[in-house]
Amino acid sequence: MKGMATLRARFARSVGRFLLTLVDDSGPVQRLQGEVLDGEVLDRVERVQDYGLSSRPAPGAEGILIAVAGSRGQGVVVGLGDRRVRIALIEGEVALHDDLGQVVHLTRDGIRVASPIRVEIEAPEIGLSATTEMTLASPKIVLAADEVLLGGEGGTKAIARHDDAVVAGKVVATSAKVKAQ
Repeated sequence: MKGMATLRARFARSVGRFLLTLVDDSGPVQRLQGEVLDGEVLDRVERVQDYGLSSRPAPGAEGILIAVAGSRGQGVVVGLGDRRVRIALIEGEVALHDDLGQVVHLTRDGIRVASPIRVEIEAPEIGLSATTEMTLASPKIVLAADEVLLGGEGGTKAIARHDDAVVAGKVVATSAKVKAQ
């Protein structure tokens, strides 16, 4: 009977909640420190992440600890999330987001990319092909901006909008008659 009690206790401790307190992202795998059960602290627990997705959660995030073979020393954390920055979705939607309000949201009406900071789309030449190219194809493209700039090897230049005043190839005054949608 003692053997069964030990086995039952080991099994009961094999899966539990994990409260993140510290992240070490310096090695080939992310290592976490966190609390489980009643204040028990585990250190250098490996975090399993999905291929192609990486994140560094803030302390206070919650996950599931799986103690392999019932050993906390062989534990891994999966399913780490943070209810403090969760966004509400409707059925079938998907979103990638962070604590700053930056979002890539696959909505039922299309894809929304938003950032209160900056959005940059880049296609750098990295030696995989002789030609690096970016294509933007749509029946209608709407640019909503106070200023539109075009850059390249010669520097950055303003692009004239409808009714902007242009002298010698330079935008000298912007029009108040810009077509609004």
